Amino acid sequence: MKLVFAGTPEVAVPALDALLSSGRHEVAAVVTRPDAPAGRGRRLVASPVAQRAEEAGIEVLKPARPRDEEFLARLREIAPDCCPVVAYGALLPKVALDIPARGWVNLHFSLLPAWRGAAPVQHSLMAGDQVTGASTFLIEEGLDSGPVYGVVTEDVRPTDTSGDLLTRLAFAGAGLLAATMDGIEDGALQAVPQPVEGITLAPKIQVEDAHVDFAAPALRVDRVVRGCTPAPGAWTVFRGERLKLIQVTPLPDRTDLAPGELAVGKNNVYAGTGSHAVELLWVQPQGKKPMKAADWARGVRIAPGERLGA
Repeated sequence: MKLVFAGTPEVAVPALDALLSSGRHEVAAVVTRPDAPAGRGRRLVASPVAQRAEEAGIEVLKPARPRDEEFLARLREIAPDCCPVVAYGALLPKVALDIPARGWVNLHFSLLPAWRGAAPVQHSLMAGDQVTGASTFLIEEGLDSGPVYGVVTEDVRPTDTSGDLLTRLAFAGAGLLAATMDGIEDGALQAVPQPVEGITLAPKIQVEDAHVDFAAPALRVDRVVRGCTPAPGAWTVFRGERLKLIQVTPLPDRTDLAPGELAVGKNNVYAGTGSHAVELLWVQPQGKKPMKAADWARGVRIAPGERLGA
């Protein structure tokens, strides 16, 4: 089939690579978000998908909005059979959805209908799911509600961050998306409507969602930290400034600390929660680079009874 691939961040690049190397389909163009400011100089930088497409010599389309007439006209000229999508980052209007003969097929990083929305991996980790996965589905106007072509599953490991899990799903999902394109071309795949039960939503994680409440149980603290790492970054407050929490580990045997209360050992830093303590392993003070929590504690000289979150 002739394909137009839509995607923007690094997590979409493995799927683009899988389609480029499939040997069965022609990736005629790529659709991605416009260049965005990045770095200290705030220079405009092309998306990872745009950079990969340019390396491969593929036409790159960067509409400000996917309903822009110039973009729609070019898409009609290309006349793709199908448009595979991975984390494009903009809602597609019906006028665009109607252009490819076999529609737009999205790779979504959850087992639909669970975790429809922008942040499925983060919400899955924060909810404590033990198994997650990726799904390919035919895009319709509803939010991630279209019929499903196929799924792959992935076990959630006890120390997974959202970055770890998303990386594995990006590569597993790349193979699923390529196989879905093959099945659509062969006529061997039929999309199956999603169940009406089991729908959960995964809206974008806001900064306040990443605020760690040390009155919550240690398990919840650990899940928030892992779910919000690397982005947007779990955080608390210490001495009136934000402290980012990069890695913690629950300690079921230590229950002597009040919620948020800090205790410092020779090479360890502990914080109380609503249940048992957690050990702080890596933190990032405001305006500084990530560091081991023990190094941070030596630098700030934590006094007895000081707390996080005050």
